Amino acid sequence: MAKKDKTIVDSGGLTRRGFLKGSAASAVLLTAGLDAIQQGSWAAGSDTIRVGLIGCGGRGSGAVRDCINAAPGVKVVALGDLFQDRLDACYNGLVGDAGLKEKVDLSRDRCFSGWDNYQKVINCGVDLVILATPPGFRPMHFEAAIKAGKHVFMEKPVSVDAPGTRLVMEMGKLADQKKLGVVAGTQRRHEAKYVEMMRRVHEGQIGELVGGQCYWNQGGLWNNGRKPEWSDMEWQIRNWLYFTWLSGDHIVEQHVHNIDVMNWAFQTHPVKARAMGGREVRTDPAYGHIFDHFAVEFVYPNGARILSMCRQIDGCWGDVSERVVGTKGVLETGPAVIKGVTNWKYEGPNPGPYQQEHADLINSIRSGKPINETQRIAESCLTAIMGRMSAYTGAEITWDQALASQENLMPAKLEFGPLPVPPVAVPGKTKFI
Repeated sequence: MAKKDKTIVDSGGLTRRGFLKGSAASAVLLTAGLDAIQQGSWAAGSDTIRVGLIGCGGRGSGAVRDCINAAPGVKVVALGDLFQDRLDACYNGLVGDAGLKEKVDLSRDRCFSGWDNYQKVINCGVDLVILATPPGFRPMHFEAAIKAGKHVFMEKPVSVDAPGTRLVMEMGKLADQKKLGVVAGTQRRHEAKYVEMMRRVHEGQIGELVGGQCYWNQGGLWNNGRKPEWSDMEWQIRNWLYFTWLSGDHIVEQHVHNIDVMNWAFQTHPVKARAMGGREVRTDPAYGHIFDHFAVEFVYPNGARILSMCRQIDGCWGDVSERVVGTKGVLETGPAVIKGVTNWKYEGPNPGPYQQEHADLINSIRSGKPINETQRIAESCLTAIMGRMSAYTGAEITWDQALASQENLMPAKLEFGPLPVPPVAVPGKTKFI
């Protein structure tokens, strides 16, 4: 199962810079092949890679451990988070773990809190940064890291709106120019069984792709009750899942994993989306203004239609999987089988993908051939955003419309204080921007 971001992390700089328009047509670089995954693509060489973590919540704390355990000669040397309590918890967990003694080189003067913490981490001599804040801040943090010449591991999603997506795509091109490695937290791309399944799909073992389904249906998630001393801004950031400007809604924040697999199978993105969704059960204001269910029909360039479903409602049937239909058979990723003209089941080794994605990045950096996953993760995020746009408005949304959208979800000012919650979207009334 994919990652679940469970705690608050840092939130970023003082303002969002103007986002660049248009998209990049940069090449999509695939991750290490199956053989490398099965053998364990550990980074070679003795030079230390100094890692800085930006966003010290549950996902960030887990990601930094995966990174420093993925290869020899990797040390975490700097931490940053908006909130001091999150920073302290991460720091204490790392320095207090005797098993990480050779992998942690932290001092309090390299641990930063406050709105500018990400800039301080980037500027304190690190080679690689892990971006694990609420996703709304990802574009500005990615921009700062790439412009400073840092390799990047960034958690998904990497954007929550079209302006952020365009900026990420532009920074991906700059990363290519600077020969910087970039890996995103879509760990299925680094999981042995998925790599082998997609190799077989791309070799034509299920024929021409004509349809499919993908799901992330589960129960509800955590919620941090509001404390009297919290401003609107702090309350929203500490409950970032429930605000579109921070998470993109759960179709973007969580279901992007499954959507990315479908784009991987089709080796492209959809050309349009028609969606519905709503806020049926999770209606209390404590849950912000996001929906609790979506259903989307994505149409790919060859005319194939994909049903995408995601839901976060307790007491309902659950499913987290993908199914790809071709003219010669069907791929089902849950049991990792192909049924049809070819009948096959994956029975090989399947090392943990959460460390493997870091090992692949580190190995590529040390080999002098850094992988850059920016374009493909940006496209998968925009696919999910396009589905959200369609569900929120009730309109059919094309890829070109979604990419050109001028809706910037980031608040005008990033500061503690009042921040009204946007109204819940009403299909048929909410307008596409």
